Amino acid sequence: MQFSEFLEHNIVCLDGGMGTLLQAQGLQPGEHPEYWNLSHPEVVTAIHKAYYDAGSNVVSTNTFGANALKFSADELDAIVRAAVENARAAQKASANGGETFVALDIGPTGKLLKPLGDLDFEAAVELFAQTIRLGAAYGVDLILIETMNDSYETKAALLAAKETCTLPVLVSNAYGEDGKLMTGATPAAMVAMLEGMGADAIGANCSLGPRQLRGVVGELLENASVPVLLKPNAGLPRSEQGRTVFDVSPTEFAEEVARIVAKGVRVAGGCCGTTPEYIRALTEKLAALAPVPLTEKNLTVVSSYSHAVKFGEKAVMIGERINPTGKKRFKQALVENDMDYILSEGVAQQEKGVHVLDVNVGLPEIDEVKLLRETVCELQAVCDLPLQIDTADPAAMEAALRRYNGKAMVNSVNGKAESMAAVFPLVKKYGGLVVALTLDENGIPATAEGRVAVARKILACAQSYGIAKKDLIFDPLAMTISADTSAAVTTLSALKRIQTELGCHTLLGVSNISFGLPNRDAVNGTFFALALENGLSAAIMNPFSADMMKTYYTYHALKNLDENCAAYIAAADSFAPTVVATAAPAAKTPEEYRSELQRAIVKGFQEKAGELTAGLVQTTDPMAIVADEIIPALNIVGKGFEEKTVYLPQLLMSAEAAKSAFEKIKQHLVQNGEKAVGKGKFVIATVEGDIHDIGKNIVKLLLENYGFEVIDLGKDVAPETVVAAVIEHRAPLVGLSALMTTTVPAMEETIRRLKVAAPWCKTVVGGAVLTKEYAEKIGADAYAKDAMETVRYAESVLASENHA
Repeated sequence: MQFSEFLEHNIVCLDGGMGTLLQAQGLQPGEHPEYWNLSHPEVVTAIHKAYYDAGSNVVSTNTFGANALKFSADELDAIVRAAVENARAAQKASANGGETFVALDIGPTGKLLKPLGDLDFEAAVELFAQTIRLGAAYGVDLILIETMNDSYETKAALLAAKETCTLPVLVSNAYGEDGKLMTGATPAAMVAMLEGMGADAIGANCSLGPRQLRGVVGELLENASVPVLLKPNAGLPRSEQGRTVFDVSPTEFAEEVARIVAKGVRVAGGCCGTTPEYIRALTEKLAALAPVPLTEKNLTVVSSYSHAVKFGEKAVMIGERINPTGKKRFKQALVENDMDYILSEGVAQQEKGVHVLDVNVGLPEIDEVKLLRETVCELQAVCDLPLQIDTADPAAMEAALRRYNGKAMVNSVNGKAESMAAVFPLVKKYGGLVVALTLDENGIPATAEGRVAVARKILACAQSYGIAKKDLIFDPLAMTISADTSAAVTTLSALKRIQTELGCHTLLGVSNISFGLPNRDAVNGTFFALALENGLSAAIMNPFSADMMKTYYTYHALKNLDENCAAYIAAADSFAPTVVATAAPAAKTPEEYRSELQRAIVKGFQEKAGELTAGLVQTTDPMAIVADEIIPALNIVGKGFEEKTVYLPQLLMSAEAAKSAFEKIKQHLVQNGEKAVGKGKFVIATVEGDIHDIGKNIVKLLLENYGFEVIDLGKDVAPETVVAAVIEHRAPLVGLSALMTTTVPAMEETIRRLKVAAPWCKTVVGGAVLTKEYAEKIGADAYAKDAMETVRYAESVLASENHA
């Protein structure tokens, strides 16, 4: 039986942890578990067999960290081949009488992708593809992508799998206590992206125990039409006599996971801390359960790296300002590649309350493929709204869709055969919500009936490509009433019929209705209200039009779609006398920003922050700029991060903007023979055996911005190297990071040596496998759950020393 067929009709039981079992068999701190496929195949095979014997349907190869960043091409080939052979040998030797399969295990690279990190998206795709090609060639049955804590890296891995093989792909992410990924994505956002790209199952694993993952799983089940996967840890870790143990017993684990499976989870297993004993207890519980039938959720949704936007009860506002049509200054910005101006248009519209940004950079004199891809990437670095990729060039469309972090809107397709043949394959591959224009080879039908007929044709063609109705949103085309006074009536009739007869969502470029008329905003606002009353799902609109915004908020208040009129009241003060908007007004500096420099840093405008600082140092004391402008801006973002209103990408881009400002200050000081005074030295490292340096690099960036001199020892750093650096620099602080349970012993050993050789030094630790209690057990002075906590702790240590 093929795995896909088995998944369709059965509850699938996965295996459990590997690293802690290898440690029990002698895996040393800093030793790569993947090498044991070659050096200790009998141990690896025995662990696999124990899982099969316990009832696992699927055992994952010992390849979690097998990639070209850690191993040479020959080593990688040998490791993957041996890993598959070990799993197959276990499968053959097992007494498990049920259906069994082998999955190629794919874990994260340990790096952040650009622009947040230094790994290029295409390089990440190729890294994953190298391993997946080998796994497919050596005969695995499916691919399991797991423990991903960044949506962009998740996309790279899934794209690599889809482009490399035809095997089923299960995708699982590691969610934090806040129910989001490290980079901010909600479960609903991940479902939108992964389901759109064709993942065969979507789920959650690692980080937390089954009870703590209930909310995440509930959101996955609420949004996913494909099977949902759950692989929790055995609770929370702690250290006992140098060993990592977990606080949930096999029986407790099995009972809790079984309760969640009864609510609809289709694929279940264990992660860190779980053993064959846990899986045996789980399979015994699952034997009494029947699989909950999958249901099509029929959700029309787009997503960014942080959240999903659903189309339905409330209308979605799509900001139209990133478009050169009729905008002389925007055209100039495109020609001059003035990215700051383009980004400021996006951020300004976000501040006005739009839900999605339309992105159109099409001009004859520019390279649209290059600029659209660049604009999408740059916008996503400073703004977390979903984007509508607006282009008539299929090459530009693919370039942007490939690099987009989430599920984008795609503007557009129409009823012409060549348009559908160009656009639908891209949407099928990358996912997307397609704007479908109701025109074809015969032009725009003059009647509502004609436009509905084109919509039906597009629907049928989309379905032939495997694109569901929920992933189409129809534009019945608003034509100006100055040329045809019945145009609005025709459009509204088509809109209503598409909604009621076809059951599809609709969209309009509202302002087209008033072309050629005076006081256009008045016409647009009234037409917008009529369209909303006829079922309009979304509008491409100018959020700086007072009439349009008044219509939006008053309509929702009057239709009882705005509880206590809260949104209307919040927006009412911004309603100004109607003005024909020819360009987005200059963004006002909100009260929480002292200046435009603070705003540039908070919003992550790197070039602008540097330019503003270069001007300020000519008239203002550089240290005053740091104290009064840069640090307060970082504190605004840091506070938002701690309160979960700002997510990691925004934090990092703000830090980069602050870094740009600091560089200008340093240049000025050097030119004037002065030197900046730092707060103190901080040694930082990822512990021996661990190549995951995302957390370390984030902490380093923030510490430097707060004035610390950071001595970065890199990743996979031996304990004696850390100790030597601390002694050499007489550093009062050291930060240690670890992602994997197998590398925590190396962290403990490093701390032990530091206590002996450098007793003055305070140690702060962090990483996905750690808790406050666990950190205390291994001797750390402090545990930081994120980068900002590290900064706060470092500042408190120096403050206490200064007062001593």
